Amino acid sequence: MPLPLEGVRVIDVTNVIAGPLASYQLVMLGAEVIKIEVPGIGDLSRKFGADPELGAKRMGASFFASNSGKKSLTLNLKMAAGKDVFRRLVKDADVVLENFRPGTMTKLGLDYDALKQINPTLVYCAVSGFGQEGPLSQKPTYDQIIQGFCGLMSLTGDTKTAPIRAGYTVCDAMAAITAAFAICAALYRKQKSGTGEMIDVSMLDSSLASMAAWLISNHVNAGDIPIPRGNENPSSSPSGTYRTKDGLINIVNNEDKHFEILCEAIGRPDLKSDPRFAARTNRIKNREDMKAVLEQALQAKSAADWEVIFDEAGVPAGRILTVPEIVRHPQVQARQFLKRFQNVPGAGRDIAVPRVGFRLASGLPDVPTPPPQLGQDTSEILDRLGYSTSEIESLRNQGVV
Repeated sequence: MPLPLEGVRVIDVTNVIAGPLASYQLVMLGAEVIKIEVPGIGDLSRKFGADPELGAKRMGASFFASNSGKKSLTLNLKMAAGKDVFRRLVKDADVVLENFRPGTMTKLGLDYDALKQINPTLVYCAVSGFGQEGPLSQKPTYDQIIQGFCGLMSLTGDTKTAPIRAGYTVCDAMAAITAAFAICAALYRKQKSGTGEMIDVSMLDSSLASMAAWLISNHVNAGDIPIPRGNENPSSSPSGTYRTKDGLINIVNNEDKHFEILCEAIGRPDLKSDPRFAARTNRIKNREDMKAVLEQALQAKSAADWEVIFDEAGVPAGRILTVPEIVRHPQVQARQFLKRFQNVPGAGRDIAVPRVGFRLASGLPDVPTPPPQLGQDTSEILDRLGYSTSEIESLRNQGVV
């Protein structure tokens, strides 16, 4: 069965993480994504990653993360001929996705108002740090800056260590998922009514939206001021990270029944009637005592052993795994989260790329091809647009493509 976005054409004018990750979600749902890259340079992420050799080839490990399945067209949008090529592309496109600083596409004459004259049903999505409007719209930014602005860093760590940056580019990722979601919604309406849309995605807004559940709601509606709590869950106890004989384990007890099962599983049924812990409110009040008693019992076995015991008993718990451990975990393998390509052109080696975070009964979201070499599809795309061989050669000689 065809994937949901089969037949959708996306013109992707984005770099690094938020934009490319957004279009990557669309690729895995069947869309054709034409990635516009600066001639001779390409997406900045082509140089990034932990392997300098790949970066030197402009096939960086970071580029692999969100560019498989795309076609690469090199195009200089500052040149008149390059803009003409772009406009031809837009005529038959469904989506234009860009993540320039607000106003850049307007200066190029390629903003939504200009492009909708060519294609009235176009879905245009702009991803930026603070959005297209507002006092900070022109502020240059990256993920860590947004982490600081949205309050995430102020809550990461504990009272002694905060603020701390999250361990990955969470704000970029939130903007990407938000953009892909908004584009799919606009495409659905376009199919129903034939109308286009201008989508303004802000990394700050997207990050705040992800924090709205409880954190922001409790602040604006109940006056609560969130503070960094490390690995402790302020709404329940025991609920946090605990030391075992060998390794750490997360345990979350949101319900009384979880606590009762936990007491039985660790061989301490007496804790259920201990005045300090019998009631949920008391367990929260006596959090430190609860942790001390629990960790004493957990010293009997390793985190791996306790995880098996807790899983069998029905206690929500899990070990603290590293990235190398989780990507090799049987659960991740069973879900086919990683797609592998052999002897990738330009890289000269086998690579693995991630899939989306969901599966479909009608078919596994997938990427058909590995990450493209810089400009590898330029001639094919220009030919499809009606450019002759001599015209393509002339564009190359001029540095347009």
